[in-house]
Amino acid sequence: MTTGPAPILVVDDDPKIVRLVRTYLEREGFRVVEAADGRSALAAIALEAPSLVVLDLMLPEIDGLAVIRAVRRTDPTPILVLSARGTTADRIAGLTEGADDYLPKPFSPAELVLRVRRILERTGRAGSETGSGPPSAPLRLGDLVVDPARHEVTVAGRPVALTAVEFRLLTAVLAAGGRVLTRDQLLDAVYGHGEAEVLDRTIDVHVRRLRQKLGDDPNRPRYVATVRGVGYRAAPTATER
Repeated sequence: MTTGPAPILVVDDDPKIVRLVRTYLEREGFRVVEAADGRSALAAIALEAPSLVVLDLMLPEIDGLAVIRAVRRTDPTPILVLSARGTTADRIAGLTEGADDYLPKPFSPAELVLRVRRILERTGRAGSETGSGPPSAPLRLGDLVVDPARHEVTVAGRPVALTAVEFRLLTAVLAAGGRVLTRDQLLDAVYGHGEAEVLDRTIDVHVRRLRQKLGDDPNRPRYVATVRGVGYRAAPTATER
């Protein structure tokens, strides 16, 4: 494996797209590695530990959504979907599977570079020069512990594997200290202001999956409570009820 900063992995079976994306990313100082199908993409992720994956959905061998699902079982590596499948349903599918952002084709290379930079900043993979970022001290609610610095979540000492989107969502809810966050506020916290064209219901899908992984009953929540018609907040503790 090449030493130095972690590369960006570009996965597409169209050589012209790969060449275009590589050219613009390398102009900005990024190192780029390539894969032309889903199976090769998974192998490259394991070998290269990339800082970010730019992923097409319509791939040979294993399609892009299956790649996202496979990665998200154990790996928080940020994923930017770059696909000709650009309907609202396609975007929601990609984002709810665990993609961090979704850029339909045809696309602006300059916008692609901007989105890559913002995802790296938001996920803490762009270096210390990017600013304050998320809180670094562990956040606790009952037996739930979220450690932003280590990107770890435990429930009663049991590790819980979350996608990068789910992790940012949970961190935002706990960091709000009991304040209610609207769906728009959570969209900004998870995807960045104005970056992803997503709908409010996308947040509801993420919350549902997050609760399933945490073992949280929505009718008697211990961690994430619904505020009907508004959004979500950290569930009240026993002393607050």
